[in-house]
Amino acid sequence: MNCSISGEVPEEPVVSKKSGLLYDRKLIERHVLDYGKCPVTGEPLLMEDIVPIKISKIVKPRSVQAASIPGMLGMFQIEWDGLMLSNFALEKQLHTAREELSHALYQHDAACRVIARLKKERDEARSLLAQAERQIPMSMSTAIPENGSALSNGKRAAEDDELGPDGKRLRLGISSQIIEELTDCNAALSQQRKRRQISSSLALVDAVGQYTQLNSFPLHRTNKPGILSVDIHKSKDIIATGGVDTNAVVFNRTSGEILSTLSGHSKKVTSVRFVAEGELVVTGSADKTVRVWQGSESGNYDCRHILKDHTAEVQAVTVHATNNYFVTASLDSTWCFYDIASGSCLAQVSDTTSSDGYTSAAFHPDGLILGTGTSGAVVKIWDVKSQANVARFDGHVGSVNAISFSENGYFLATAAQDGVKLWDLRKLKNFRTFSPYDENTPTQSVDFDHSGSYLAIGGSDIRVYQVANVKSEWNCIKTLPDLSGTGKVSSVKFGPDAKYLAVGSMDRNLRIFGLPGEDGDETES
Repeated sequence: MNCSISGEVPEEPVVSKKSGLLYDRKLIERHVLDYGKCPVTGEPLLMEDIVPIKISKIVKPRSVQAASIPGMLGMFQIEWDGLMLSNFALEKQLHTAREELSHALYQHDAACRVIARLKKERDEARSLLAQAERQIPMSMSTAIPENGSALSNGKRAAEDDELGPDGKRLRLGISSQIIEELTDCNAALSQQRKRRQISSSLALVDAVGQYTQLNSFPLHRTNKPGILSVDIHKSKDIIATGGVDTNAVVFNRTSGEILSTLSGHSKKVTSVRFVAEGELVVTGSADKTVRVWQGSESGNYDCRHILKDHTAEVQAVTVHATNNYFVTASLDSTWCFYDIASGSCLAQVSDTTSSDGYTSAAFHPDGLILGTGTSGAVVKIWDVKSQANVARFDGHVGSVNAISFSENGYFLATAAQDGVKLWDLRKLKNFRTFSPYDENTPTQSVDFDHSGSYLAIGGSDIRVYQVANVKSEWNCIKTLPDLSGTGKVSSVKFGPDAKYLAVGSMDRNLRIFGLPGEDGDETES
């Protein structure tokens, strides 16, 4: 007997007094409660009209699928598929939950760091404010002598500087005429770059791969060894070095002669740069000063300006493409924009969001963008016209020791404790990282050649990479040992057409690496 509603054998059979039809008790009760009538005849029906039937326990017959082996296999397959789908859904939910948890932990960690930094800045600000309140009478009485200390060959470096109410110098600012000059230079260089073709005399990849040491020149003192900075005047093929011995040296590579020794700094010379037009060299030092040197007919360089606008070590000097301006970066957390002719500091810029000092700086090839590296492992990009921080790159470990822009203006290479990172300036993101040394060996120097075809890095050795695009691999085509024995390559610089590589290490010697036979001098040890 089957239920008149489900058509199956009822578990608790009941019969209607009115119609005599058989039902399953649960089904007919639910229907009567909902509708109050017989589901088959439509007659009014109450629960009192339902009579239970006592029967022996019914064993339900086996389903058709379970009655054969193929049917059972099909059932098992269906159950297995359901189990797998359920397992996949659970794994997907677990992965999503892990991602959400990771993101939440990252946000929490970042928030903790921001809070810690803000507390530190608050405490420093309170300390400085209290110190300033105690020293207001003293600062007012000493303001004039301090301003008069920045001399230029015995004259005041910036006679038109005035003091603000806080005792600090008021800068003239970068005028609209200077901005127009910078913009015109940018437009001209951009047009030249579009038409520029790689020089036919550029060293080929195979030639760079055969580089070896050609010369070693002892330029600095033995008792204070170390060359911290190297620059090359491309058109004249002369080299300038800055040393731990407080001197800068201008050197003729072809003749092997020292043209001039620039003495005057009281501490190590951390950065040296040629000004392409005019016989000028700019040096920065750990003695907090910047000096501009003027070449004379005798071949010597005389100090033209002594600039004392920084309050901590000057770590970097970079010259603008107009050759009329330069920028210095210091551990006092500021960078200064100077007029070369007058030696005037037109602008001194600080980042109020961070107290990290600047450890490196370089102009973009077009001159409207300035890149700086900090002691806090951050790379900052500045708009020179507005002196605004327009971008920042995080990800390094340790101080950013050196930065270099490629000639096409697309790439930026930065060197720090954890190696070299390459940044795409069009998308403002890191697309490649080189970690050639162990965690205790920082990368001290990085340099693109003028054509933008090669990249050199210096750490415990010297490595030269062939420049590619964002997606292609940048292959290391040559590894050169640090023959100084110190294991600390502090500066690398490509010569004209990448014909040679000038290397400074923590000994007194300037080393020239190149292709044997292309340099007139014999190799020295």
